[in-house]
Order: sequence, then structure tokens, then C-alpha cells
Amino acid sequence: MGTMETLYVIKKDDFWKRAARFWMKLFGINFAIGVATGIILEFEFGTNWSNYSWFVGDIFGAPLAIEGILAFFMEATFIAVMFFGWNKVSKSFHLASTWLTGIGATLSAWWILVANAWMQHPVGVAFNPVTVRNEMTDFSAVAFSAAPAMKFLHTVSSGWLTGCVFVIGVSCWFLLKRREQPMAKASIKVAAIIGLFSALFVMFTGDQSGLQMAKNQPMKLATAEGLMEGGKDVPFSLVPGLKIPGMLSVLATHDTNGYVPGINDLINGYTDPVTGEKHLSADEKMVKGRLALNAFRDFKKYEKTDQTKKDSAQLVLNKNMKYFGYGYIKDKHELIPEFNFNLIYWAFRIMVGIGILLILVMASMLWYGYKDKLENNRWLLYTAICSIPLVWIAGQCGWILTEVGRQPWAIQDMLPLSAAVSGVESSSVIITFFLFLLLFTALLVAELTILLKAIRKGPEPIVESK
Repeated sequence: MGTMETLYVIKKDDFWKRAARFWMKLFGINFAIGVATGIILEFEFGTNWSNYSWFVGDIFGAPLAIEGILAFFMEATFIAVMFFGWNKVSKSFHLASTWLTGIGATLSAWWILVANAWMQHPVGVAFNPVTVRNEMTDFSAVAFSAAPAMKFLHTVSSGWLTGCVFVIGVSCWFLLKRREQPMAKASIKVAAIIGLFSALFVMFTGDQSGLQMAKNQPMKLATAEGLMEGGKDVPFSLVPGLKIPGMLSVLATHDTNGYVPGINDLINGYTDPVTGEKHLSADEKMVKGRLALNAFRDFKKYEKTDQTKKDSAQLVLNKNMKYFGYGYIKDKHELIPEFNFNLIYWAFRIMVGIGILLILVMASMLWYGYKDKLENNRWLLYTAICSIPLVWIAGQCGWILTEVGRQPWAIQDMLPLSAAVSGVESSSVIITFFLFLLLFTALLVAELTILLKAIRKGPEPIVESK
């Protein structure tokens, strides 16, 4: 939208204004549904995850508050100008509003993903046993460390790719129907350029995220590969029975000789043969976790009655706080998301496979678009239309890998799901879940109905105000 409106302002050609307004209308339909569904999620932290919210609310709540106060209000303010300001404000001011809407949405993503990345790799915090809360000690570590930065870049670039695939798919539908062909071809060229860049950037940031996953969440990586025994020069399986020698070591360490621990290594403990670093077994971590929990209980017990015992308990707590979450684990096998093996394994491969396909689609669209031969390649037009659900599936697979892969942790190594949930009846959660499922399904049907109607109607003629 921003690129097309920029071309309109520079070239003073209503062709680009008409194209930009059409895509804005489709964006607006999706934006409205996004607001309606997104706000509900934040309330769930208080209803279904009250222990989690209490335990880390000082850290987790801060980026969400910044997102709501700064980014969302910025986005909401300028989106009003973007939709209703045509012919009411100057061209340059309207163009700025369009770009600021995009910037606001991007800033929203930043703060939301900072919160999510912190759950995957908690840093910059200290536990206060007096308040029973984790408190932020280093805002820059929480907001600007490598984990949130890479998660942000990977997620936002995949969002750009999703938007480009949508624009190209709808434009290809117009070409198949032999309608709005000039606008469709122009839209494909713009979206293919941005989409190809986005797809390549998604691949790069995904590679960097893999390095972080290997370092901070090795169990997730081992589960995604189904790797039981680690080693050097570890192969990567494209599909069961077909492996690329040394590829998993390259993905995890950028070195074919890099060591990748397997599930058994992570459970039983191991020494990295490359660095010589010793890693504790799950049993050892659970022992230290229970020491931390017991020390915390002693701290609260003697907090107001015995200063000496209180201080002694705090020393033990501080020494073992790194393993606090393991104190809640009853069986070390809980640390292995065994029932998720196939789900995580295939989610990763579907995501990567669709990503490679979309790079080929973007490159083909760009090539045939500039050769002006798109109409002659109906197979490519149909492939582009089918890519709309595929890019959505790829995004969902990425989130399955991210969220299911870190089980059983709500916060990695700090708080398991069993300790994070609210004390409500499971029946209440089940009922509300299915109520929301019905509500969101109805919203999805309404969105698709309105969206398809708007696409079939096509872009509206430009009417300048007097």
C-alpha cells in the first residue's frame, strides 16, 4: 500500500491511487478482525494464566503496555486518516499516514514479540522472594537482545511475504478472469519484488533463529529432528529415510563439525566435546530446582520471625534460582515433548518446504511479469492463487514449532505450564474455548464473505472531490 501510494504521489497518476485504495480496502477488512480477536487474547493472561501473570507480570506486561499505549494508538490514529482522509488532507500528509500505519503495526509486532521472545529466553530479571515476582533489572536485555530482534525480523518479514502472496494471488485471479489486467500486472510486479526480498530475508532470519534455538532451547531442536543421540557432523532428515549428511550441525552451529546434543544427552547430561562445557542431567537440575523451591518456602516461613534462617534460605535460593522451574517437574520425562514429536517434526519441514516454493513463485512472477507473459502461464496463475492458503499454513507451522516445541515450559527453564495456569475448573476452560472457537469461526466466515465480495467487486473508480 505504501509503495503504491508513493508511486501515485511521485507520478501523479490516478492509476496508482486506485490500486492503493483497492488493497487498502482489503487490508481494512482483515485489520478489523485482527483487532477484535487480538484484544481477547490479552485478557486470557489474567483469566487462564493468572499464576504466570503474577509471577512475571512486571516483565511480560511492560512490552504489552508499551505496545498498547504507543504502537497501537499510533496505528489506530493514522489508519483513520489513511481510510477516510482521501481528498480531505494533502497528498503528502495522506502518504505519511499510510506509512505511519505500517510503522505502527511494525512497532506493535516488535513489543508483542519482545514479550514472546522473553518467554523463550528469559533474561534481564531477578526474582524477588518478598513479592514472589520476577522483576526487571535490565530493560535493554529484555527489549533489545538478539532473541527478540531475530524473532521480530523473522516474524515481520514473514508477514510481508504473506501480504505479497495475497496481493499476487488476488491479482492472478483478475488475470484469469481477464479483469483489471493493468492494475493486476502492476500489483504483481510491486508485490513480487517485495515478496522475493521478504522470502529471502525470512530464510536468513530463520537460519539465525536456528542458531539461537540450538543455544537456548536445545530440546526443541532435538525434538524437531527426532534426534535421540547427539554428536558431531549430525545429518538432517528432509523426510524419514532421506538425510543430508552434516546438515543439522551446520544449521545448529554453522560448522559441519559442530556438536548437537540429542534428547538422551539433554536428559542424562553431557559434556560438549568442542567447548568442554559440562551440562547437568535432568535429575541434577530437578534436585537444584527443589532446593530452590524449599529455600523459597523457608524464606517465606522465617521472613518475619528469624532473620538468620531467612538470610540462609535466600543464599540457597539465589544459588539455585537458575533451576527454579525444574523444582515443579515430577518426572524427567516430562521434559521430553514425546507426544509432539511428529507434530514438531512435520511443522518444521512443511514451513521450510512452503518457504522454498514461495521463493520460486516470487521469482517466477517477477520474471514473467517483466516479460509480460503472465497470461500465457495459467499454471503459474493457479499456483499463485493456491499459495495464499499455503503461506498462511507456513506461518502457523512456524508458530507450532516455536510454541509446542518449548513444552512443558511456559517460560523456558523458569516456569512450567503446570505451575502457570489459573486455579479454575478444566470444564470452564473447555466451555470458553469452544465458545471462542464458535465465535472466531463465525468471524472468519464473515471476514471471508466480505473479503471475497470486495475482491469480486474490484477497485472502485476515482472520484475527486470538488
